[in-house]
Amino acid sequence: MDEHAQQEKHSTLEQILEQRKEKIARIREMGIDPFPYAYEVTHRSAEVTDGFESLENTSVSVAGRLMTIRKMGKASFAHLQDGAGRIQLYLSRDDIGETAYEMFKLLDIGDIVGVRGLVMKTRTGEVTVKAQELTLLAKNIRPLPIVKEKDGVVYDAFADKELRYRKRYLDLIVNPEVKDVFVKRAKIIRATRDFFDARGYLEVETPVLQPLYGGANARPFITHHNSLDMDLYLRIADELYLKRLIVGGFDKVYEFSRNFRNEGMDRNHNPEFTAIEFYEAYVDYYYMMDLIETYFHTIADAMGTPVLNYKDASIDLTLPFERKPMADLFTEHLGLDIAVCSERDFAAWCREHQVEFDPKWNYGQFLDKLFDEFIEAKLIRPTFVIDYPKAISPLAKVKRNGDTRFVERFELFICGAEYVNAFSELNDPLDQRERLEGQDRLRVQGDDEAQAFDEDFIQAIETGMPPTGGVGIGLDRVIMLFTGQTSIKDVLLFPAMRTEKSS
Repeated sequence: MDEHAQQEKHSTLEQILEQRKEKIARIREMGIDPFPYAYEVTHRSAEVTDGFESLENTSVSVAGRLMTIRKMGKASFAHLQDGAGRIQLYLSRDDIGETAYEMFKLLDIGDIVGVRGLVMKTRTGEVTVKAQELTLLAKNIRPLPIVKEKDGVVYDAFADKELRYRKRYLDLIVNPEVKDVFVKRAKIIRATRDFFDARGYLEVETPVLQPLYGGANARPFITHHNSLDMDLYLRIADELYLKRLIVGGFDKVYEFSRNFRNEGMDRNHNPEFTAIEFYEAYVDYYYMMDLIETYFHTIADAMGTPVLNYKDASIDLTLPFERKPMADLFTEHLGLDIAVCSERDFAAWCREHQVEFDPKWNYGQFLDKLFDEFIEAKLIRPTFVIDYPKAISPLAKVKRNGDTRFVERFELFICGAEYVNAFSELNDPLDQRERLEGQDRLRVQGDDEAQAFDEDFIQAIETGMPPTGGVGIGLDRVIMLFTGQTSIKDVLLFPAMRTEKSS
């Protein structure tokens, strides 16, 4: 360990910061700018290591962050990490010159450098860049978390989940494998876009700031527009705007929608999340079930993972998805006939089974509570739960078999989590007006997740909307599934966090 590292080992953070600022001053006194403007890079680390046979003894220029440093008199070794991986550097005073080598002695783990040199292998067979020029590109002031590694095994890993989420930049530096999740995220988004583009869907954009919120049962975030002197809502869904486009004559539309819901956080919920919603004229929910199966098969092919091992379950996405009516699931698991149950019946069941409930709950709130707590976790294989009660589905058409208690709606569950919500969309303006008026009454009575009444949306439906199938997919959850992550925070670069308490 060199004298500078030895000095820092027993220093406080404040002392380290001061010591590194002093190093910056000394580097500047040497006539070196510790924060230059640009650097020409010819190769990334993986290109050098993978292409050694053709690059041996060739001059390359690499740049990245120093992750290990072994200073040994007139010659030293280091490892440089860039966006593609790591590569070893060999630095000799005779090769890079006395000034550059003296500067190197002032460098720390975390500094960003550029190196031009010849590609070689050491006696141990490690591909190495033998430096001919060393350029400091950014001097690190704040030290990185200490991570020890020997023979490919990591010790003292930077593993504190909360700290990793709060300081994602450190997580990405010290745990570079985390990047793989976000590379896969980008690949899934690209494959999703290709899927809909190939089927003639038009990608569109609709407002994030909305004078009325709708399209889902959720509490909104409220903001204020100063010039208009009016409150606006961050969208909870883009459904009502996309349906307006169907009315306007676009037959197939989709949108990657950043949605905001003012609700609790857990492993499956973040107040800001990404969904994709798409609508197609002249089709119904049966068509959309088939399309969703095809979508999941397509993403599985793109990721090379038709069979997933997720939450201790093996999920074969090549098999047909199951289709089970919600009423059958309540009968099977709880012995309840939801077609005839009232709030009083649900309350009696809860008392009998010692389940906590609020006596003021309406039919839909009881249904959601019981389904979430007693049924959802049992849906391991990909399962379409179909035919929801009309009372909790104000935007879906009633069953075509004449049973007006239920609507043509499905949700897809895999490993106990919901991934998709879809309807045969309600296009009867009289029925739609009546149902949204009912939702508005619930909202006035205190149900803060009931939908607001949107007169302009009703007028759009009154203009005439063709039969339509509509689907919303929780894209973050799809990414969790295909990357093996069990918390939504692990697929969001910057998840929502509670305010950090000051010490």
